[in-house]
Parts: sequence; structure tokens; C-alpha cells
Amino acid sequence: MKNLHELPKFSDKLSYLYVEHAVIEQAEKAIAVHDVEGTTPVPAASLAVLVLGPGTSITHAAVRALGENNCQIIWSGEQGVRFYAHGLGGARHSRNIIRQARLVSDDIRRLQVVVRMYTMRFAESVDGNMTLQQLRGREGVRVRQAYADASRSSGVPWEGRNYQRKDWGAADPVNRALSAANACLYGIVHAAILSGGYSPALGFIHTGKQLSFVYDIADLYKAQFVIPAAFEAAKNPADVERRVRLGCRDAFAAQRLIERILPDIRKVLDIPEVQAAQEDEFADDEARPSELWQPGGISADTPISQILELKPPLPDEGTDHGDSDSGTGHDLSPG
Repeated sequence: MKNLHELPKFSDKLSYLYVEHAVIEQAEKAIAVHDVEGTTPVPAASLAVLVLGPGTSITHAAVRALGENNCQIIWSGEQGVRFYAHGLGGARHSRNIIRQARLVSDDIRRLQVVVRMYTMRFAESVDGNMTLQQLRGREGVRVRQAYADASRSSGVPWEGRNYQRKDWGAADPVNRALSAANACLYGIVHAAILSGGYSPALGFIHTGKQLSFVYDIADLYKAQFVIPAAFEAAKNPADVERRVRLGCRDAFAAQRLIERILPDIRKVLDIPEVQAAQEDEFADDEARPSELWQPGGISADTPISQILELKPPLPDEGTDHGDSDSGTGHDLSPG
């Protein structure tokens, strides 16, 4: 499959499939999953994310079929909550990642993106006189209220976010369910980011990790999807990780999460409708050469000795910060 126009749009795909203890092979132009229960055909072109858990083997031909059909492949740990590796996305143009890089490198424009990200989390309008610190405080209240509401409606006690990264079984069922549900959400968001031609590393609220932008966008949906699904699954502690994955998958489909992610990214990055509607100029030909970059403000005839002497300041380097005040620190880093 060389032409991206022949593939379904990301918004039309199924969300994700988690597979463990199985062998995956190519079956015609799709794949087939072989396990102790038999063989299950999977339509690769209609799937957004395939999560490979422990005990899974996949053939080169199957990986190629998934890649050609723009299905993101994620290699994860036990219960799908550790991220080890991922495949490439489906966009071939670079205009979205260039815009993202420009926004994240300018403090004022970056702050405007941060404000849009926070305000999108509230159902009602936000007072324009609020400061960023007040906005973060209000977000913290919103998240804590979401935990309290989910605990009350499900009857599952809530004593706060508490998990042991090195001892998965030490956490209570609801905390394990939250971590597993976060992994599902990160996988979908990661696939959407790559499908849209953005960088998962160039975050605005979070920074410094290869998945910073994944965390940024996933935080838009956690209170709506992850928290209710985790508390519902934790009502029965048995096999809570599997049941929360199924619950998330049903919720993602019922509330059309996949259709929302790319439009929401365009909204927070303030991408004009005209640019958003542009076709991928390399969709028909992956080997088509691109144009050469031309400098702006500096003549191409400027001697290279003068160019090398120009040393504009670089943006300050940062570190990745979990949103601990709002209760949304990130314990996981799957795709």
C-alpha cells in the first residue's frame, strides 16, 4: 500500500487491540492472531493501534502489512502498561511538526497553547482575568472532584493515587485499573499524533520526554474516560486490567474519541482551517523528493564564516514534570 488516500482516515478506524501469548502472521493483506483459542483475522486497515503484550511473536510480513495500512504497533509489558517500542506514523508531510516546533520554541505562543489546553478541560467558560496558576488550581480541583464522584457512584473506596512501578501487584485494584486505562488512552493518543504528522516529544505543558505531547493531549480526556472506566472495573478486583481495557475500548467507541483527537490537536495549536484541509503532498509518492530549505532574513550569498558567527540564543532546556497538583502524574510511558 503506497498511496495514503487508499487508507481509511484515522477518525474512521477502530481504536485498539491488545494481544498477548499469541503468534501474529500476515493473512492476505491483513493479519491473523493465533492463540490457544484458535485463529482470529484482524482487518489491519481498520485498526488504529495493535498493542503487543508478553509472549507475543509477530512475523516480518505481518509488521509490514500493519505498517502499510497505517496501524500503529506498540510493544508493551505485562497487562499493557509498559511501553518498549513503537512503529512509525502515517503522515509523510512535515508542516504540522514544523508548526508545533515553532509554537513550542516561542514562550508567548507556547503559553497561549498551554492556556487553550487547560481551558478545553472545562465544560463552562473560563474567566479571562484568571492567572495561569489559578487555572492550574482549578484544574486540580476538577480532577480531585472527578475521583470523588467516580468513587461515590461506583462504591469503590478512594484513598489517592498510589502505585508501585516496580511492584505492580502492591497497588490496590483501582490504582492498577487507572494505570492500565491510562496505557490504553496513551496508545490511542500516540497513534493519532503520529497519524496527524505531529511529534509526540514536543509537549507544551509537559516537556523533556519523548512522549510529552502524548501526556498533554491525553490529559484532555482522562476525567471523561479513564477515571470512570477504572472505578467501574475496580468494583470487581478479579482480572481488573483486562476488564478496564475492554471498558475503555467500549467507551472510546461509544463517545467517538478517535474522531475528536485530531480536531482537538488542531484547536490547541490554532491551526487554520485552510491549512488543516491541505492534502498530504507526498501521499501518492513516498519517494518524491522534497524542496530545499531557503533561509529567511539572510541572503544565500552571505559568506559561511559570517553565518557560523551568528549565535542566537536557544530556548531554555526543561525537564518533564508530572501534573502532581492535579493528581494526573504519569506513571506510565506506553505509546
